[in-house]
Amino acid sequence: MRPRVLSGIQPTGSPHIGNYLGALKNWAKIQYDYDSIYCIVDLHAVTVYQDPAELRAKIEELAGVLLAIGIDPTHSSLIVQSSVAAHAELAWMLTCVTPIGWLERMTQFKAKSEAQESIGSGVMQYPVLMAADILIYQAAIVPVGDDQSQHLELTRDIAQRFNSLYGDTFVVPETRLPTVGARIMGLDEPEKKMSKSAAGSGHAVSLLDPPDVIRKKILRATTDSNPAVDFETAGAGVRNLLAIFQAFTESTDEALRTQFSGMRYGDLKKTVAEAVIAALEPIQKRYREITAETGYIARVLEEGAEKVRPIANDTVKKAKRAMGLYTP
Repeated sequence: MRPRVLSGIQPTGSPHIGNYLGALKNWAKIQYDYDSIYCIVDLHAVTVYQDPAELRAKIEELAGVLLAIGIDPTHSSLIVQSSVAAHAELAWMLTCVTPIGWLERMTQFKAKSEAQESIGSGVMQYPVLMAADILIYQAAIVPVGDDQSQHLELTRDIAQRFNSLYGDTFVVPETRLPTVGARIMGLDEPEKKMSKSAAGSGHAVSLLDPPDVIRKKILRATTDSNPAVDFETAGAGVRNLLAIFQAFTESTDEALRTQFSGMRYGDLKKTVAEAVIAALEPIQKRYREITAETGYIARVLEEGAEKVRPIANDTVKKAKRAMGLYTP
């Protein structure tokens, strides 16, 4: 039996090349080696206000993008979190065994609470819901980046605490993080990871951006004070452009140095832009085909939910019985 893998992504903002090179490309690659469940985590998205119509549209757009990059619904289960009610039910049970001190120590909560005078309670409970997403499918492996490693550790702590209090109920997911792809930084702020939530039209290249927009964004990317590429002194912006090119073309370090050493920044940016455009063209073509087929995305999402509901419901029933809650 193949180990089960669970990964999730929020349907806010637009999926960009950082998401693709850092995680989504790997999702498509590993799906044939694992029992893979890929989740559009819309319940996480509403920890802050979302325009309802826009959120619904973004969920469908993201599902289309995931299918376009190669998520195969005949091998993987692609689901929307809120369509499997057991996620929220298990999250409440886990909330009741999670000490508030654990949540107050979470880096993400501390950063958001310090930046705002008031935040919703869902922001604090966010990591417990994330734990429920993982534990409800008894996932052994969770391929996340370093920025999510604290959440995975909390998930392990919650599972172990529940198992200690109520008996062996949950698989404790591995702490070893599978290899993820390139860490892509913002075009305008190359010291910060590319983000879907960042303001500014020049921050990220969306997977659905047309070629002229991609060229415009990359040509405006931050570089450094050097006139041309110098691998020994290159600033963060130049290193980021080189990383984007290398990730899309799978060039070796030696080939990268040979091609770009001494190249002026205007030519560097043009070369990187054309490589990105060429790599995204088949994804965008597939996305157009998928969205042109009426009802296809909805069918995939419902079939995915139907496939995983028995697993989720069985886990909830097991947890309820362990806690002494009533279950027929």
